[in-house]
Order: sequence, then C-alpha cells, then structure tokens
Amino acid sequence: MHAPRPAASAPASARALSRRGVLTAVGALGLGGLLAACGSDGDSASDGGGANSPAGGGTWRFKDDRGTTAEADRTPKRLVAFVGAAAALHDLGIECAGVFGPTKLKNGKPDPRAGGIDVDKVTILGNTYPQFNVERYAGLRPDLLIAQMTDPPALWYVPEESAEKIESLAPSVGILTTKSSLTHVIGRFADLAKSLGADLTADPVTSAEERFKSASATLRRAAGAARAKGRGGLKVMVVSASADVLYVAAPDAFTDLRYYESLGVEFVTPSKTGAGGFWHELSWENADMYEADLILVDDREGNLQPADLKKTRPTWARLPAVRADRTFPWAVEERYSHAGYAPRIEQLAAALGQSEPVTS
Repeated sequence: MHAPRPAASAPASARALSRRGVLTAVGALGLGGLLAACGSDGDSASDGGGANSPAGGGTWRFKDDRGTTAEADRTPKRLVAFVGAAAALHDLGIECAGVFGPTKLKNGKPDPRAGGIDVDKVTILGNTYPQFNVERYAGLRPDLLIAQMTDPPALWYVPEESAEKIESLAPSVGILTTKSSLTHVIGRFADLAKSLGADLTADPVTSAEERFKSASATLRRAAGAARAKGRGGLKVMVVSASADVLYVAAPDAFTDLRYYESLGVEFVTPSKTGAGGFWHELSWENADMYEADLILVDDREGNLQPADLKKTRPTWARLPAVRADRTFPWAVEERYSHAGYAPRIEQLAAALGQSEPVTS
C-alpha cells in the first residue's frame, strides 16, 4: 500500500500491500482466555453512518470507508484490530480481544501507538510487519477485524500473503485515515464505537472532546501569532529520517497536518513527491533543499532522531532550525480520537510559541 513511511520496524514492503490487504502483526504474547469486547464511551459521530446500526437486538451492520458493509446477526463482541485503531476504540470505551501492529517496544514497554491499552492484557497477534499469527487469530473466534487504511481497500499492516485466510474468519472494517479531515476520521471511529455499544455521552469522552476543541483554538491563536512574526512568519517542515534518506512530508497527504494547516499553520510543501503523494525523498547531500523555521520529526521507534542526526548528518546539523534547536517530535501514527490528538495539538501550539524565524 502507498502509505506514510513505516518505521524501520515496519519494512518498506509494508507500503506495497495489494488491494487484498487485511491484517498484520507480530505474535509475542497470548492470553489463554477470550476477552469480550464491550464498552461505554464515545466520541462525536461523523456523517458516514447511514448504513450503520447501533448496538442492541437484531442485525448489526457498519458501512466502512471501502463502501463495504460488514454485517452480523448480533453486535460483535470479540474484536481484533490494528493497535492504533484498538487504541482509538479504547478511548471510546470499546476494548479489543486482540491487536496487531506495533504494540510493545523492544524494552517491553507499551508502544506509544497503543495509547491507553493494557498491552499485557490483550492477545498480541504480531508486533512487526508482516508477522501475523493466523492460528492465534482463529483461536480468538473473532467477530470483527478493524484496521485503518491509507490506500483503500488495503488494510494497514495486513500481510497480503495471509489476507484471504484472515478475511475468511470474520467480517472486516476499514477506516480511511489519510487525505481526509482529522475531525471526520475521529468521527468515523466514533461511529464505529457507537455501533458497537459505546456511550458517546460518557464523561471521559465529552471531556476529551472539549480538550480537543480548546487545544485547536489555542493552536489557531498560536498560528496567527506565528504569521505575525518577522520575515514572513514561521515555516514548519515535517520529516521522517532513515540512514540513507530524509523524507519530507507533503502536508496535504496527512490528515493531522491538513487539520493543523486549516488552523493556520504554514508548512513547507515539497516540490514533488513519490508514489502515493506522501513524501519527497531526499538524499542526505540534498537535505538542505527546503528552508524551515521549525521541524517536526517522526518519532516512531526505528527512525533516526534529532540528537543522532545532529552528530552523524552534517547537512542536518547545518539546517537553520536545527542550529536554533527548533526540532520537535511528530506522532505520525497517533490514535484517531480526541484524547489522542488533544495533547499533540497542545504540543504544536507550544512549539510555535517558542519559535522565531531563523530563515532568510
């Protein structure tokens, strides 16, 4: 699939999943019993629920972003999801029996993409692409498989080679998380959670939504103040760094960056991009192609971080924003919930407030 560049722990082959993609992961830890997935929290719903039925008696159905309607004769309870999707559902009060994708770091601690999930109490079907324990998945007797998508109909982190077998075991739902509105994507997860029994009026959910709205207002003010600063305001460049390549993000391709741009943040826009329109791939000799006053750096495990880059990549060390110590983390795979994104928006607002123009 043509997707945001996976970290080193998710090889480049993950970007080439075919349209059959359905499920991914790495099996390291399994629970003996089956965990029921039920819940009572929610988020503000989007407008995409015309074919969705709420939890309760009768047939359950949900129309996903592939245009496919998943159906069951009762509300699904045994859920398996990509870890980021599971984390978003967790914020809405819906728990998953199993997860796949980056769930634990090498030191055994939770991966940030797991959000509030107790990673020691879910069955991990796989932690690194393309590992996926199909037998363990079948043993969970899944009612529903859930994953986000960057290039429909492929499901993020689902290995092509086992997709048909996985698809035969349970219905699936795909939520598109790129080249869309951030608030719409958050709403789509809320739609799904509500159909699965979430209470969208629960205090944790409404409090998270209020924090998100407040953070967005703060970022809008910070972006306005940044534009008023000298020499044309502040330009923000968003990157992901590997040993051989500096990837410069196209803001229109990423749902979060689109949202920040709508609030007034000014991003560096690459002059060209590769397949899928996500990145301009630069050799380190050309890392100074774009000027920026502030740089957001992909903070996923396996990617090079500013401290190492400054020591090992001279062209990075010479960038004006780096010299001014204006590099900040970017969570490219944050969970799509108000609880997940409110802190990220607050952090970006603070970063803008701390920065001054450093380019000519």
